Amino acid sequence: MPRYSEERRQAVVAKLLPPHNLSAYEVAEQEGISVATVYKWRKEARAEGRCLPDASDQGSSGWSSQDKFAAVVETAPMNAEDVAEYCRRRGLYPEQLQRWRHDCEQAASLSHEERRREADDAKQQRKRIRELERELQRKEAALAETAALLTLRKKARAIWGDEEK
Repeated sequence: MPRYSEERRQAVVAKLLPPHNLSAYEVAEQEGISVATVYKWRKEARAEGRCLPDASDQGSSGWSSQDKFAAVVETAPMNAEDVAEYCRRRGLYPEQLQRWRHDCEQAASLSHEERRREADDAKQQRKRIRELERELQRKEAALAETAALLTLRKKARAIWGDEEK
């Protein structure tokens, strides 16, 4: 049996939203429950699809990308008046919601361009690695040849008695 009623949980989570906009620490202190419990309830509310910012003092930057996307989806069929009401309830500006919508629309093309750019970068890096490996092999071969010549020179001097240093 849960320790807290569902109504109490909903009331606590509601304090994280506008117009209260309290932090998890403030809510925990007011309600006499642990901060971890408040975070857990916020996480459960998010899992149910409710949009909850990470912290009230961060404004819209406290919203995760999932919450921003959910807000865009929720408001897609709404008219301007409904969007304004939605924004008031959640402490947002309609302009923020428009920016999030634009970001969502651009996400697919940006990710494609990013993937292409990363693929080009990876190709350039592989090419550079191959060049460096070839240069390393060439230098190792030259070093081995030099070492062999020095060894032969030393042996030749030892055989013929030429002790030049």
